[in-house]
Amino acid sequence: MVQLGLIGLGKMGFNMRERLRAAGHEVVGYDRNPDVTDTSSLEDLVSKLDAPRIVWIMVPAGEPTRQTVTELGNLLAEGDMVIDGGNSKYTDDKLNADLLAAKNIGYVDCGVSGGVWGKDNGYGLMVGGTAADVERAMPIFDALRPEGPREEGFSHAGDVGAGHYAKMIHNGIEYGMMQAFAEGFELLEAAKVVNDVPAVIKGWQRGTVVRSWLLDLLVRALDEDPELDDLEGYVEDSGEGRWTLEEAINNAVPAPVISAALFARFASRQEHSSAMRAVAALRNQFGGHAVKKVGG
Repeated sequence: MVQLGLIGLGKMGFNMRERLRAAGHEVVGYDRNPDVTDTSSLEDLVSKLDAPRIVWIMVPAGEPTRQTVTELGNLLAEGDMVIDGGNSKYTDDKLNADLLAAKNIGYVDCGVSGGVWGKDNGYGLMVGGTAADVERAMPIFDALRPEGPREEGFSHAGDVGAGHYAKMIHNGIEYGMMQAFAEGFELLEAAKVVNDVPAVIKGWQRGTVVRSWLLDLLVRALDEDPELDDLEGYVEDSGEGRWTLEEAINNAVPAPVISAALFARFASRQEHSSAMRAVAALRNQFGGHAVKKVGG
């Protein structure tokens, strides 16, 4: 049994706490939401943990994570360890690690994949840090990862920053895969020869080279709403897709699929696209193609 402090009990953090407890570990959680928290403050959380402590952070990337790490640096003691399991940019990890290292507090970054299904299915984990720190936290990682061989659901990607870097690339790939499924769905809907689009997509779940968990989730969505009419085609991005493209540029690695998928998300947010108005105007100018006037 391992004792763990867990900060951030949102959709993923809450389920991670439940999975860890089901595996027999003691988890003391803190969240600003009084309905889910186990403690009243970070100070209270730290006081409830036995030294040497391990504290896992699951808060939004950027300033919320930096503030949490800074506060923990003032509360924890030599020999304690912090794990950042959020979607932080990998360049933030060295800053966090250096801040804590000045007080001899360990630091591990952990990319976590699995979403709201992780409680039952387990989470794919990608970690960065020293071998000693990673080994110390291995009972936690083993409880969170899926059942089966460790190397199929967990990777020690490298030194500090490598875990979040690996998760960033993972999410960039995810963007491309999701966009491919989405475009296939739209083509099937547009084709007059196909009468039952959900049946076609469901039929891909076994024996085909595109079968995957993402496909299973698309089938689930279509079971609930066969034409997806209940949704608006507005898609946010959480940051990793942009960071992946920055890395592609910095390393001169072509990434046309991921870039197209990210730009498609940008396009989804434009109710009235200036770019597409310009395309329509050009087509009308050089070819006399019909245009739709606003309010017409």
